[in-house]
Amino acid sequence: MAAACPLPRTPDLPTLHAKLRDLLSFLRGALAISNAHTVDFYTNSVWQELVDLPPESVLAALRKSATEAERREALPLGEAEAGSGFTDLPKIFCETSQKLLSVEAFALTAEHCSVRSSGLCTPVEQLLTALRANKRQTTDENVKAIEFMNTKKSHEVQAMSELICSIADYCDLKQIIDVGSGKGYLSSFLSLKYGLNVYGIDSSNTNTHGAKERNRKLKKHWNLYHSQSQADASGLALKMPKELKVPKEVKCKGHSGSVQSSRLGNQDVSAEVLPEFSGSAISIIRKQQKNLLAQPVEEENLCFEDAFSLIDLLPVDAIEPTSSQVHNTEMSGLRKERRNTTSKARDSSIYSPLTSFITADSQLHDIIEDLEDCLMVGLHTCGDLAPNTLRIFASKAEVKGVCSVGCCYHLLSEEFENQHKGYAKENWGFPMCHYLKEERWCCGRNARMSACLALERVAVGQGLPTESLFYRAVLQNIIKDYYGISKCEQHVGKIYSKCSSFLEYVRMSLKKLGLDESKVSEEIIMDYYEKYKPRMNELEAFNMLKVVLAPCIETLILLDRLCYLKEQEDVAWSALVKLFDPVQSPRCYAVIALKKQCDGS
Repeated sequence: MAAACPLPRTPDLPTLHAKLRDLLSFLRGALAISNAHTVDFYTNSVWQELVDLPPESVLAALRKSATEAERREALPLGEAEAGSGFTDLPKIFCETSQKLLSVEAFALTAEHCSVRSSGLCTPVEQLLTALRANKRQTTDENVKAIEFMNTKKSHEVQAMSELICSIADYCDLKQIIDVGSGKGYLSSFLSLKYGLNVYGIDSSNTNTHGAKERNRKLKKHWNLYHSQSQADASGLALKMPKELKVPKEVKCKGHSGSVQSSRLGNQDVSAEVLPEFSGSAISIIRKQQKNLLAQPVEEENLCFEDAFSLIDLLPVDAIEPTSSQVHNTEMSGLRKERRNTTSKARDSSIYSPLTSFITADSQLHDIIEDLEDCLMVGLHTCGDLAPNTLRIFASKAEVKGVCSVGCCYHLLSEEFENQHKGYAKENWGFPMCHYLKEERWCCGRNARMSACLALERVAVGQGLPTESLFYRAVLQNIIKDYYGISKCEQHVGKIYSKCSSFLEYVRMSLKKLGLDESKVSEEIIMDYYEKYKPRMNELEAFNMLKVVLAPCIETLILLDRLCYLKEQEDVAWSALVKLFDPVQSPRCYAVIALKKQCDGS
């Protein structure tokens, strides 16, 4: 039964089209900056062609604009909006040469056109409040989040799983389809913490196998604690024999919760390796999770943030007990009853990894035998998988909702790119909506690549690798002048980190590219370095312009997807939601939509 509480209001199509008009007007002049390739910066005289200002003044103006943007963000909402207008700005680009004339106007317009400043996002707190208004929580409020991955992934999975659970509860859905599930982090979390029936679909059989193995070990871990626990179903503390000693290799820091352990690989864990229980189950659980779940240790650092039994965390019906434990363990009447219940409710709270290549035309019934009304999700779905997820949602009656966070914009296919090559394709990654299709809009691969730049990270000091980019750009000049290659199709790769000097970088790069090193002497190489070193600030300033533009390209892609959803007759509600901290996770926006049956329509 659909929930009664209305969801937050979101911008309608005419409002989104107006935003797109402003954005396209700006990007028509700015797109050349995003599409310029750093490798060709000096060979194509990019700075002279696109910017009519000295690099020092550009960098100074961008620093000033960033400071003013921070000040505006600190203002109350009404004042911030009032100060963000720019109707009387000077011209940004020259009408004849199309060169950049005003950095201040450029930066202010880019900020205004980005998702974060456009007012188009629905606050995640507001959405969660509406979703939960008439529903009870599906998990124990006292159980805190699990962290069984690196900090970035943990942040993403915890935030997204909370939202997914709330949407599923709102729509009375128990089945989740996680497309592009990878190693199964999100799927496992949704199944184990929230008791949802999750199908994780990934095109890589290696990822699927790894997810299955990880899930198997987690089940083993569950069975170990299930057999040794003296707690009842109400959640009493986990007890351990006093005589068991902590192995020398394991050092527990109870006050901070951090643990160091030796790597025991994939061996079975028995009672002999369990440390003495001294009032906190945290260290025990962490150690066993590292032994059984970590693959590798530095990637999956599972911990529980509070002292509680693992039995109280995992749903009973998430685990299939092994036959040896069923026959060899003395079970209480309560545990027998719970296990019997498990065997009868095997279709809930299970994570099933599957291998399949998902396209817009994929038939879910062919992949999932027991497909039912479900919610389709994707955490950082790569390239065309994100738009195809939205198309499947729109076309399949069983998919009642979607929550998708895309990434890898450079891998999107564009309908109006390289048209002369005559590609035959029905479902392109971009554009999706009618408005941009009618405009025949094309970003270009370099612009989509620059959309992946992280403005927020640069703002907090995680800057661009200017010197490595400078090395590559100067190398290209040497290749052009001495080898007659104006367009090098091969990639040098991550050679910079292995080199102690520009000379070593050039030598190693030429060797990798299969070019004759004897053509250029050490003196020639260093002459190029000395010639272009004073112009490194041009490259730095230009890349900062690309960073400022990055959110605008991303906004265009996100608005295209949102407009597509607004165009679908059966979609009752859709929104953009900023789900993650952009410093931790730059691709932080979720595209969310629900069918009419879910919002009471």
